[in-house]
Amino acid sequence: MNHATGAFQPLQADDPLLVAGYRLVARLGAGGMGRVYLSHTQGGRPVAVKVVRPELADDPDFLRRFRREIKAARRVKGAYTAELIDADADGVPPWLATLYVPGPSLTEAVARRGPLPVPAVLWLMAGVAEALQAVHGAGIVHRDLKPSNVLLAADGPRVIDFGISLASDATWRTATGSSAGTPLFMAPEQASGGEATAATDVFSLGQTAAFAALGEPLYGDGPAATVLYRIVHERPDLSPLPDPLRPLIARCLAADPRERATPAEVVEWCRRQLGPDADAGAGPAVWQEVTGPEVTVPAPAPDPASAYTMPVTAWQQPSAAWQQPVAPGPEERRSRRRRVALTAAAGVTAGALLLAGSVWTVMNVTDRTRHRDTAADPASAPSGSARSSASSSPASGTASEKASGTRGGAAGSSDPSSVPASPRAASGAPRAVPYAGKWLDADNSLSLGEQVDRKDRKGDVRFTCEVAGCALESDTSVFFPMDGLEEDITYDLCSFFLKSRNAPHDLSLAAMAKGSRFCVKDSDGDVALFVIQEKSTAMPDLGFVTLDMTVWRADRP
Repeated sequence: MNHATGAFQPLQADDPLLVAGYRLVARLGAGGMGRVYLSHTQGGRPVAVKVVRPELADDPDFLRRFRREIKAARRVKGAYTAELIDADADGVPPWLATLYVPGPSLTEAVARRGPLPVPAVLWLMAGVAEALQAVHGAGIVHRDLKPSNVLLAADGPRVIDFGISLASDATWRTATGSSAGTPLFMAPEQASGGEATAATDVFSLGQTAAFAALGEPLYGDGPAATVLYRIVHERPDLSPLPDPLRPLIARCLAADPRERATPAEVVEWCRRQLGPDADAGAGPAVWQEVTGPEVTVPAPAPDPASAYTMPVTAWQQPSAAWQQPVAPGPEERRSRRRRVALTAAAGVTAGALLLAGSVWTVMNVTDRTRHRDTAADPASAPSGSARSSASSSPASGTASEKASGTRGGAAGSSDPSSVPASPRAASGAPRAVPYAGKWLDADNSLSLGEQVDRKDRKGDVRFTCEVAGCALESDTSVFFPMDGLEEDITYDLCSFFLKSRNAPHDLSLAAMAKGSRFCVKDSDGDVALFVIQEKSTAMPDLGFVTLDMTVWRADRP
């Protein structure tokens, strides 16, 4: 989640007014991790407060990573980073606050004015390289450096989300440990599931600088699988870059990480190119034409009467009688969390009775789903979500098809040249077979073969639910969450990411909601896209999940 300055959005009905003593003024943005708000310190300095989504706050794996990222981010200090001010991974909800940077992201600046002039790109590269020195010096690899994570303040660039990017679904790191990064700006070793090092960030710096100079991604647009294939297998065309930038960007983009420039070398090279301007402080003058007019930050929220009722948690709208307290200290915040936990525990017993009745009602209603035919008619293909597996059915064009101008074919059967990720893709994808409303609980399982529904636990995909959390698991099949993408999910895209050597045999459901998507591949080479429709995991003994699925079956000998 970044907090680049666009239009400040007013607080909505489901937004809190207070988070851990920070009075919220406006919305700054949102992401897979949660929402970002503008607030102020007691001294009046603007800060960006990031509040974690409730479903992630219940995920033990997420919280472990979040604590680790906070600890690492506290160590990063630098003139070109947005400093972490405060955080609480054990808060209700978890949150963190960084200094607010009043300036557009590089993405916004390029969209507004087009490619940046060469001096601005040199100042950009020098500033971001200095930020990477601070990040790497703290033992952190950013892993998701990209234009939207570079903010352009009046005195130079700021790199945000260092260390924190590992916890966001705007990146390709998942709850199950898959590769991290944003496809358009990944390094080759990231795209192929390898180890990310400091040199990985330098590659992303080269791509970010090329985007600033060209006004578009160096490796082009298109489906993620297509772009990643180019990054791994092709050398970029650097001829459109201005001559003064080409040698340095070429070094940053070396295929072998050992041959890339270091951040210190990038800084020194940029200083030589800038010449006397580097020591004359000409940077701010360059930025004035890039960043646009100065941003007026809304004033701090007024301090209401000091009467206090209860703490306001994320996504809870205070009643009209709620009054704002004076910002509490750390001890008071911990005391309040204990009181909230005790109050919540007291309500669980009564709530469980109501929840049990609701679950039985849902089970009665959905019982018919469990007995649907194995092969649903294509007319009943998965629906109910703008990004359901129906987007891969013959009735709707995939992103690849839209790009190539083809519509109406089987899912994934886009222009063979558009995604040369594998010989299979080049020869055309298998026929997509949709199945709607598949039910999984502790007693059954699903397979990707012709016999989809199984009344035993021997299928490719099984549902498990314990007090520690619920998940899907398999002995032989692998999973890859796909919610980082806004585009349609095709056979080619699923196949590309399921090749990752880190693709796991289980998938946590903690952060999954209606419409969440993931790909599965079994030991026979069948590939499937699953879309979650309903989920009940509050009571493990009665837990279940319903899914829509689209299966692309491999040829049988």
